[in-house]
Amino acid sequence: MARVFNFSAGPAVLPEEVLKQAAAEMLDWQGCGMSVLEMSHRGKQFISIAEQAEADLRELLGVPPSYKVLFLQGGATLQFGMVPMNLLRGKKSADYINTGEWSKKAIKEAKQFCEVNIAASSEDAHFTYAPEQQKWRLGRDAAYVHYTSNETIGGVEFQWTPDTGDVPLVCDMSSHFLSRPVDVSKYGLIYAGAQKNAGPAGLTHVIVREDLLGGAQRGTPSLLDYKVQADAGSMSNTPPTFAIYIAGLVFQWVKRQGGVQDMQRRAIERSSLLYGFLDQSPLFRNPVRKEDRSRMNVPFTLADDRLDEPFLKGAKERGLVELKGHRSVGGMRASMYNAMPVEGVRRLVDYLREFEQKHA
Repeated sequence: MARVFNFSAGPAVLPEEVLKQAAAEMLDWQGCGMSVLEMSHRGKQFISIAEQAEADLRELLGVPPSYKVLFLQGGATLQFGMVPMNLLRGKKSADYINTGEWSKKAIKEAKQFCEVNIAASSEDAHFTYAPEQQKWRLGRDAAYVHYTSNETIGGVEFQWTPDTGDVPLVCDMSSHFLSRPVDVSKYGLIYAGAQKNAGPAGLTHVIVREDLLGGAQRGTPSLLDYKVQADAGSMSNTPPTFAIYIAGLVFQWVKRQGGVQDMQRRAIERSSLLYGFLDQSPLFRNPVRKEDRSRMNVPFTLADDRLDEPFLKGAKERGLVELKGHRSVGGMRASMYNAMPVEGVRRLVDYLREFEQKHA
């Protein structure tokens, strides 16, 4: 059976080279006589896998030595609680930027631990833009400033990095992690669920500045304390070993492609193809302000929602799958992560044009 073009928002398409290598090594990893699935996380084989994965991620993003790289579990959603648990450090409030569904979830969780100041929001326009920083109203004594740099559901992406001065900037970077260069030194903490661009579900990447470690509030479970995890090399308990292995293969694949700079070039090429068609279409529409459009996640609607099911049926018949929009907003969504070949987007645009000619 031929592989389809998978536009899922996550778990998402993985590089075919990575899948083939994992399949080839499934029973016997590099001559050791066992699968990575069977390895002790304390054994020298897996330790070498984890160390190489960390080194490659550090190289790809230029992570400074003063930052710890952690491979954790619980998804980005667990970070919604871990961030305030660890970063309040005696303060009572934190600033949050509300730009969509994932921002709202982070805000809801943080309210269990501190006072949340909504410093800016795009809810007034149904989360279709990223609020300009000059309109932010940051708190006077915030422990940190949190934002979601790419909203997977709404398709809004910050094309700039906020400046929060001495207040640590915290970012949920899940759905565009490794898709473009990042100046890590501008952040106090970055976290990202792996299942978009950086591995399979079950793994979360955390990059945290060392001076922010050690301040977890009293009662924080050990496994949710960044310092405990950092001191143990992310192995305070059994880590998601196979997910770390696959993520490591993805990092090596990104390096072979030319690094995050080339991932950015490809993302621009893919998204330009799709937005270029949507912007001139009488049948399909993207609601996001142009300067804030995501290169990874492109939501769009049809002029008549009665055409939604025929559209999805025809797409599936052409090997274009997982185009249905998130249940909270409806419509369609094409997620075009690093492993999506440009040919997949060309096929999608060809189908959009064909469907438009038939139904417009």
